[in-house]
Amino acid sequence: MAVFAGSERLGITPSEGSAWIELCSDYSAEDIEVVIRAVYRQVLGNSYVMESERLVVPESQLKRGEISVREFVRQVAKSDLYRSRFVDNCYRYRTIELNFKHLLGRAPNDYSEMVYHSQILDESGFEADIDSYIDSLEYQQNFGENVVPYHLGFTTQVGQKNVGFSRMFQLFRGYSNSDRAQNKIKDG
Repeated sequence: MAVFAGSERLGITPSEGSAWIELCSDYSAEDIEVVIRAVYRQVLGNSYVMESERLVVPESQLKRGEISVREFVRQVAKSDLYRSRFVDNCYRYRTIELNFKHLLGRAPNDYSEMVYHSQILDESGFEADIDSYIDSLEYQQNFGENVVPYHLGFTTQVGQKNVGFSRMFQLFRGYSNSDRAQNKIKDG
């Protein structure tokens, strides 16, 4: 895999090499724990999740095979934990940017995407907006039912405007950073 020269200084090399995590049909207990940790890390923006904050019922459903990784992602994104970290204490457009990052692995391509999701928030609410990302064709094509969403990388993608590439650098801010910490800096 080709990586930008000097990318280690930007903090992007580790995420480029460890992006794909899939729950296969013959999974072990260890595999499911890896998936659960990866979903929390991705959806909650690389912030620490205390044991008391974990979503016990959805985790149990995933372990028993009652729900897919996609549905587990949905439940984490609709949780009070997600809402308290990235909705209630953020500006609307910051929330939308983070939803793109956490659920689709990319930055918004343009202002029209921001307006579209703002309208969903106004007309149908937070949960409908989360569904709009997870039920999208883009999500299905990139992650399907059993791949944990991941940062799609700093390479251009088919159909992506070049501005999305530069916005991702602004939004990502390095592998060891947490989106929750960025909110405190920006909003606090």
